[in-house]
Amino acid sequence: MFIPLHDANTLKHIRVQYVTIGLIAANLLLWALTAVAPQAVGELAALGLGFIPAVAFNYAELDPSFVVVPEGATYLTYAFLHLDFWHLASNMLFLWVFGDNVEDALGHLRFLIFYLLCAAAGALFHALVTPISEGPLIGASGAISGVVAAYFILHPRVRLWVLVFLRIPLPLPAFIPLTLWIGQQFVMLALNLDSMVSWGAHVGGIIAGAFLVVVMRRKGVPLLDRQVVLPKAVETRTSVPQIPRSQS
Repeated sequence: MFIPLHDANTLKHIRVQYVTIGLIAANLLLWALTAVAPQAVGELAALGLGFIPAVAFNYAELDPSFVVVPEGATYLTYAFLHLDFWHLASNMLFLWVFGDNVEDALGHLRFLIFYLLCAAAGALFHALVTPISEGPLIGASGAISGVVAAYFILHPRVRLWVLVFLRIPLPLPAFIPLTLWIGQQFVMLALNLDSMVSWGAHVGGIIAGAFLVVVMRRKGVPLLDRQVVLPKAVETRTSVPQIPRSQS
């Protein structure tokens, strides 16, 4: 529906979004390692690190030869694997645009905890929707959905440059594209449970992110910030008109 490109929402409490950068680096590194590895290694990573609802709910058992981490850890590890470069790129772009301001509002450590909890909530909701699925869930979308929900609650009036329908760049108040995006996740969950996209993970992340940002934000950080922040490309300046004087 849209791709976020840029906002001009400055950081107020931190100098650098270390956790956001670190999460992007970790995702890129793991994707690079699996991309250059033999196909068998990629399949092992997906099965061993991906989240499998049927295994989590004891409807099936994973072959011990595919076990890489303890079963409970896959609620988190799945969020660092991606199917291909474009799957990775779309998630990391959302994290880059929205993650820094959520990290600013929560603080470094709490943002990391927030991100991981949203990932776990996405996996859990996915499992509740498809409890007997034996396909591994991979991708950071659950965690990213939580970040998007938090940004929406914190900064709905900030202007975003977004690419609409992959063609039209527009500066819009954040609540317009984000409301449409969040609504789309719930609609698609209701209409398309068998899709290759886990709408359940998205919805689980959104619900967790909306709740957690309220209770985990720094003291004094407002919700639904009314300050309008414009991207530099659409900043306006007022000037005092100069009235020409007649010369005598």
